[in-house]
Amino acid sequence: MSKGPLFYAKILLFGEYGIIKDSMGLSIPYNYYKGAFQFTNPEAEESKDSNAHLSKYHKHLQKLQDAGELNAQLDLISFKEDIDQGLHFDSSIPRGFGVGSSGALVAAIYDRYAVDKISKGQELKREDIVELKAIFSQMESYFHGKSSGIDPTICYLNLPLLIKSKDDLGTVTIPEEGVGEGAIFLINSGQPGETQPMVNIFMEKLKEEGFRNMLKEQFVTYNDACIKSFLKGDIKPLFSNLKNLSKLALDYFSPMIPSNYHEIWKKGIESNAFYLKLCGSGGGGFILGFTRDYSKAQPLLADYNHEVIYKF
Repeated sequence: MSKGPLFYAKILLFGEYGIIKDSMGLSIPYNYYKGAFQFTNPEAEESKDSNAHLSKYHKHLQKLQDAGELNAQLDLISFKEDIDQGLHFDSSIPRGFGVGSSGALVAAIYDRYAVDKISKGQELKREDIVELKAIFSQMESYFHGKSSGIDPTICYLNLPLLIKSKDDLGTVTIPEEGVGEGAIFLINSGQPGETQPMVNIFMEKLKEEGFRNMLKEQFVTYNDACIKSFLKGDIKPLFSNLKNLSKLALDYFSPMIPSNYHEIWKKGIESNAFYLKLCGSGGGGFILGFTRDYSKAQPLLADYNHEVIYKF
């Protein structure tokens, strides 16, 4: 029966944790995974599970609306009627893998039920994107306890997003894929991660002066330099800053890296064959990798479930 428009996954290439402290971020759509609303096959277990989740989420939004606290104008009556008719979100986006499963769902709800919604067209004003981010931040916080709103914004617009600071963000063009040896890849850790416990660890670490200084003086510097180099297609500075970023992650964010990946993380840095970084909040899910020569990196990654997402 009816199938809604598709909403795709996203990958935060740069900015994990740093964007909480106003570093730059760069997030891109990832069209391999996707989701859409459906009314088909209401008896299937997954459909029933999704429908039950939507029902709980509707109650949460209704409470906010009744209290006059909902940032978005949503037609919650139609949403409830559709849920009663067996609406579910048919999605291939893995949950807890840092690629925007809840972001795509929130974007789909806004797209279908928002009254006077902000259009997805190319002629978006910066203030429209900031407004979308604020709406989505509130809507997605149901799933994570706290949300920046960036994931649903990416999933909704299906365009790369450059985050310069909390209130300064806009769409951006990334270099076209090339046919060179370089690649960005994802390693599947095989286990979902939970955002909230990871963010809690980060917030605890922020109480330490040394950690705060590292973030301000090193992490933000390397992260922002990576973004600028990547957008320019400037490979040499990109990889020297990536190496520094990968080292910092291993030294300071090790609780967010699944313990059985510490060794391969180190091997990448020592061999310069590839550099790994967190994909989202970590703790499981996907790990992001960058290599200048995929054919050289491949043998080292043979025991790991990985897939190329971008070539240059």
